[in-house]
Amino acid sequence: MKKLFQILILITAFQLQAQNPVPAPKQSKSVLLMNGFLHIGNGKVIENSIVGFRNGVIDLVGDALVTKIDPAKYDTVINIAGKHIYPGFIIPNSTLGLAEVEAVRATLDFNEVGTINPHVRSLIAFNADSKVNSTMRTNGVMYCQVTPRGGLISGTSSVVSLDSWNWEDAVLKMDDGVHLNFPKSQSGSSRRGEEEKKEPAVSQYEIQLNDLKKFFTDSKAYNLNPAKEEKNLRFEAMKGIFNGTQNLYIHTDYVKDILAAVNLCKEFGIKKIVLVGARDAWKVTKELKAANASVMINRVHDLPEKNDDDIDLPYKLAYLLQKDSVLFCLQTAGDQEAPGARNLPFLAGTACAYGLTKEQALMSISYNTAKILGVETKAGSVEQNKIATLFVSEGDALDMRTNKVLYAFIEGRKLNLKNSQEIQYEKYLKKYGVK
Repeated sequence: MKKLFQILILITAFQLQAQNPVPAPKQSKSVLLMNGFLHIGNGKVIENSIVGFRNGVIDLVGDALVTKIDPAKYDTVINIAGKHIYPGFIIPNSTLGLAEVEAVRATLDFNEVGTINPHVRSLIAFNADSKVNSTMRTNGVMYCQVTPRGGLISGTSSVVSLDSWNWEDAVLKMDDGVHLNFPKSQSGSSRRGEEEKKEPAVSQYEIQLNDLKKFFTDSKAYNLNPAKEEKNLRFEAMKGIFNGTQNLYIHTDYVKDILAAVNLCKEFGIKKIVLVGARDAWKVTKELKAANASVMINRVHDLPEKNDDDIDLPYKLAYLLQKDSVLFCLQTAGDQEAPGARNLPFLAGTACAYGLTKEQALMSISYNTAKILGVETKAGSVEQNKIATLFVSEGDALDMRTNKVLYAFIEGRKLNLKNSQEIQYEKYLKKYGVK
């Protein structure tokens, strides 16, 4: 009995040590940030700014040299001269909150059984208490598009904040769009060996494409029929795609498939198109602009896919789309994508070295992302009447050497920036007497 009691004490101590920071309470005191270098997020900057917010909403943005303000009107005044203010970064197409440890299958909840699952909602599986979430905020990532995986149609994504008690509290935009993994007309790549570039049987591609067209035809007819005999959850989930209230996120990479996907959308009258990955998007920018399609670029820190690709193509793809005025944002899907999402600002920093300006790169992880996800009136930039989700950094937040978040706020709530990794770091510094 004594031994059992000791074991219980040890387990309890371990669980307490492993706890995440408690979500911040609702903002009760107004805050004024003074004299910081403000990166608004929409391409503009204010070198000597004042930013005020109360009740979770920004009520003041201005130039300290022009705008007269009585600091006494705010409960808390913080002088951040020499520091930088940024809007909270947004990570799209992510499994954050759906994956804890990639090597442990029981912690993965982003893939459902079946091929066509538009009715599967990633939101209700989102784990707001994930230990991974708190590590995002340390680098300025405040919002996430929680996205399902697998099948031909994976399911429906939602946009959430990364500081909440549960998924209901976390919601910024519920069910923002449906995710389609477009059939591949070819597989593999010529860069990775001859054995990988064999094309699959044409019939398999055609079977998948025909299945997809049949589902779109049936679901559109179902949603146009006011007198439905019985409810079909899969067809119901496609309603927003056809009436233009939801995005269709098409995961595809190559020219032939991109054009086929755009034509499919045209055939069924789908207006809100977002290509995800889209390695070859730079080759068909005219067609994308004509279709009013936007792009979530593949991970910037990647290798070229084909033998004849420029070696720096993944780095400069953002610039190529910017040059041709295609709306785009950055994402980090791939191996270790949940824990690796914290590096989102540094991907934008790399894009700066390959053609983008600093503010264009910032837009690709803030305002552009918000616009693509349909939340630009709430988030993505530091502007009046928007949600007060922002942070203060010691230096340039797109540079891993100077990204040091000093203050962070989600909906005006001041965040505890500690995470389990920092706690362990400090613990062992003390153990070995390192300063």
